[in-house]
Amino acid sequence: MTVSLPLVFVLGLIAWAAIKFLGVRLWVAVVIALFGFWLSHTFLAPAIESGTRSGVGVVNGTHH
Repeated sequence: MTVSLPLVFVLGLIAWAAIKFLGVRLWVAVVIALFGFWLSHTFLAPAIESGTRSGVGVVNGTHH
């Protein structure tokens, strides 16, 4: 059986777990999210997207 989850959902669960169980403060999670949002509007965005797609491909076992 194949289950498909959006990456943002998985990252949201990780963030929630970090806040709930690891004691990460909510403001720290918000700052990290804002940093990622602003980073996505820089020249580094294509490299980050490519690296993320490659990493997800490795995890899923889809090597092209």
